Order: sequence, then C-alpha cells, then structure tokens
Amino acid sequence: MVGITEPRRVATTSLASRVADERSCVLGAEVGYCIRFDDCTDETTKIKFMTEGILLREMMRDPLLRSYCVIILDEVHERTMLSDILMGLLKKILRKRKCMKVIVSSATVDAEELQNFLNLNTSSDSTKDTSTILSVEGRLYPIDIFYTHEPVADYVRAIVDTALNIHKTQEPGDILAFLTGLEEVDRAVSLLCEHAKMIKAGNQKLIPLAMYGSLPNSEQLKVFWKAPKDTRKVIIATNIAETSITIPNIIYVIDSGFVKLPWFEVDTQTNSLIVAPISKASADQRAGRAGRIRSGKAYRLYTEEAYNELHYSTSPQMQRTDLSPVILQLKSLGIENVLRFNFPSSPPSKNLVAGLELLYALGAINNDGELTNPLGLAIAEIPLEPIFAKCVIVSGEMLCSDEITTILAMLQVQNVLVRSTCGHGSLKARAAHRLFEVEEGDLITSLNVYSAYEQNKTSSWCQKNFLNHKALRRATEIRSKMRQLLKKLEIPIVSCKGDTNIILKCITAGLFPNIAYLHYTGVYKTVRGDKELHIHPNSCLYTMPQPQWILFCEISQSNKTYMRELTVIQPEWLTELAPHFYEKKLIENV
Repeated sequence: MVGITEPRRVATTSLASRVADERSCVLGAEVGYCIRFDDCTDETTKIKFMTEGILLREMMRDPLLRSYCVIILDEVHERTMLSDILMGLLKKILRKRKCMKVIVSSATVDAEELQNFLNLNTSSDSTKDTSTILSVEGRLYPIDIFYTHEPVADYVRAIVDTALNIHKTQEPGDILAFLTGLEEVDRAVSLLCEHAKMIKAGNQKLIPLAMYGSLPNSEQLKVFWKAPKDTRKVIIATNIAETSITIPNIIYVIDSGFVKLPWFEVDTQTNSLIVAPISKASADQRAGRAGRIRSGKAYRLYTEEAYNELHYSTSPQMQRTDLSPVILQLKSLGIENVLRFNFPSSPPSKNLVAGLELLYALGAINNDGELTNPLGLAIAEIPLEPIFAKCVIVSGEMLCSDEITTILAMLQVQNVLVRSTCGHGSLKARAAHRLFEVEEGDLITSLNVYSAYEQNKTSSWCQKNFLNHKALRRATEIRSKMRQLLKKLEIPIVSCKGDTNIILKCITAGLFPNIAYLHYTGVYKTVRGDKELHIHPNSCLYTMPQPQWILFCEISQSNKTYMRELTVIQPEWLTELAPHFYEKKLIENV
C-alpha cells in the first residue's frame, strides 16, 4: 500500500473522498481511510489515508510496516508530536528496509533541516546522500494583504464586523475567517446569523457556517457546497482550515492572528489549551487560502509591526506537551531508552521525567522503566490517553466497564448539549439540561444523558431536550468500538447497577493527576503546583454549591484558567488509588 498521514481527521476523510472520486472508485475499496474508531478500508485498499496516530499503532503490530511500500507524511510544518515520533521511527525502518520510500511534504518547512535528519549517509560525500529535496512550485493568484492601524480589543467581534463590511462593499466571493476554538466560532456564527436575518429582500444573502474538528462530518461537508447564486458563504473556522483542505470559491480571508495550542506545565502536571499568537508561516498559509481560484484579499486583524515580530514557525509540539503518551508508544515498540531516541527536535528533559513519573504512578512501567505486563501493555494497546486507558482497564476490575465506556465515548464527542444563544431559548435549554444534572459532576451527567438517549433514540426527543442527535449517534459508534476492544483485551463488560461511588473511584484511578481543591480564598487550586483554577460556566457544577475536591479532564485558558468536564471526589481515594502520587500529611498548628 501507499500510506498517507494527515494531522487531522477531517483532512484524512475529505482527501480520501477526493482521491476516490478522481480514481472513480468506491471509498473504502482501492482508496480508503482510517481514523480513530472508524476504519473505512478493506483487503483491496492500495491508497490508505490515515491520521498520524493510526500509523503509529500499526507500527506496534508490524514495526517494519511491511504492508507499505511508500509512506507520505503530509503537513509536517505543523510539527505535531506524532509527526516527530513518526519521522524518528521511519528513519530506523529505512535502515532495515532499503526499498521503502518516505516522502515528507509541506508548503512551509525548513527542508534542509529535515533532509539532514532523514539522511542515512554519515560520510561527507554528498553523492551518497539517501535523501533529497524536491520542490514543486506553488501557483497562487495575487493576494492583497491588509493590516489594522491599531490592535483590536475583541477579535471575535472584529471578525464579524470585517465580514459584514466585506459583504457590503466587496465583489461576490466567499469569506473564510480564522478563530481559535469552537466557542469563539459558535459565538461569531451566532452574531452573523442575527445580521443575516436582517438583510433586506433583493440584497445578496449571507450564510454563516462553522468549521472545527469536533463538528459532525455532515456539518463539516456543508462548507464545501456551492452557495446559491445570490448568496455569499462566510466560513468561521479554527486552524483546521489552514492546511490540508481546500474550500472552493474562497476570495477573502480574515485572520485573527491567534491559535489555540496544547501546553503542558510540569510543576502542576496539567495539560492546558492556551491562546497564542500564530507564526509567520501560519499567517502566510491562512492568507494563501484566498488565492486559489482568482486574486484575493487577506485582512489581518493585527498591525504590520506585530506580523514582523512573529516567530517564523510554531515551536514543535514535542517541546511543549505531555510526553507520557510518547514514552508509552516508544516503549511498546521496543525502544527502552527513550532518552536516546533520535527526535527531530529534542524535548525538554523535565517533560520526559514528568512523563516517566506519571506512567510509573499509573502502573504502566516498573522500577526499571520497563512496560509492566499485563497493565502497561494493555494501556499501550488502547487508543486513548494513558490516564483514560487506565480507567478502562480498572473498570473491568471494579465491575463498571459498561458505564466507563459510555462516559469515555461521550468525552470523545463535543457539543452534546445544545446551548441556545437567544434569551427565551437559552432558558428552555437550561431547564431541559437540569433534568440530567447531578451533584457528582459533568461525567455522571453525561452518563445520565446517554442512558436517557438509549431509551428514546429519536431526533425529535433530542430536539425537545436540546441534545445533539448526531453527536449522540457518534458516541454510540465509539462506545461500540471501545467494547470490541475490551473483548479483545478480555476485559469483562459489566454494570455496577447505579452504584455511583464505584464509577467515581474508577475515574479517580486514572485521572488522579488532575485534582483540585477548594482554597479558603474561594478559588480552586491544583494539589501539585498550587495553580489557580475556576469552574467553567458550562459545567453543571457552576451553579451548585462548591465541592471541596474535584477532578477535571481538561484545562482551557481565556480570561481565566477554567477546568472542564468535572467530577466530585473524596480526598481519601487519592492515597488509596494513587499511593505513588499522593501522600497524606498532618499539618499541626504552630
């Protein structure tokens, strides 16, 4: 086969569909794709699109990738953690399989740096180099770049105002605007929808559309549809639309100048999503979306001086993220000494130490740093973060795997609860969601939502209760795939029959690093590192009395540092379930 990796699921599925159309074949036969919990290939597949994580998991089964003759790593300029691991591993494979070809492709990348890294020739004789640079000239129509005179205070509002000004004053052509996350995207789309309703008859209409990774596939495909003759599309997207996919008829691009990046803090052992300025390479990629079919215009909501001060490229994810999944995957591939692994960009040693500490606390590695059997091997086999994989394994022992697979499946989809933005609709949605909410937190609430959905499973019932029917159907598919994996790992699928404490203890057994306590000042703080945190307004605990101890699945940054997907726990569970991570100390009054 020819294997092509993409950093995102939407790029993987859309490119596979495009190539299948051009090959005049059914998607899933000669041309197919594979993403987490969705395999659309068969034994006849010759061109296989996949996410980077899928190829890494295939290496666990076949370290030499003998079913592939060519591997293409696309969009490597993003320098994701997985792309860096794959380049290091493929360099090892190339030493064993001389006939294999590896193509590393990107529109903006330091080609010489990667050529030197992948070159197996250690001598000074350049005629024996095993890698080479091939340049394919890009052809773009001219793009006019516009900057603001002053920095904007609210870039979401500025995106909306700029889009409306373009709609009033510029020639026909669709607009693509970049924001950082789904909440900002939904807010901008909501504001544009309000303006679209006020456009008078006879004037050009406006169709605002959202585009982000967790959006259901059917909704993502709407951005590729051709708008009616008297209508202009305004697509509000995250950086998912920056590369890999090409949306037709984009003439105008609006760039907020920001992106949401994962960030790991060693001191607090927390993963965060932070809003940061983009790089020059990303700014150029975004502007390039406007010059595909004719000359276009790019409106940057920052000054030209600010652009000149941007870094040339985004720092590799390997240097700013939690490395426990990386260490786990490398050890499962037989690479015991991860400190000596040849990464394209070396990660910080403190991040590697933190990753090893977490895996040791999870029981995935022993005192010698080796994968434990069977726990460590099973955690590596499950395509989830190690902390969630530990929950899955423990659920079999605690006899609550039925509930845990449901909760984790619900965590894989977003926007299950439909939150209306208009006043009356917002109150109705809040009242409907309260029927499912419990004082134990968001994860048990999501379990209640799914349990109620299982009894009804109709679109009308979901609409009545302000629930996303498509998201719940996707959760059902993921839950089914998880249970197939449990059977493969010989983990029994059993229910605790409503014993919430067992479920909460099982969740704590995996997510024990993500703990916060209520400080006497009225804010929450992490146990390790004393970082100040706040309950997210979308959490069911936001309007309830503040619990003393909570567990979170994710941290996001905006005007405050928010915890999301919360669960109320008991502090004594920490020393019981994670004795390597926590110990109880008696503080005496002095």
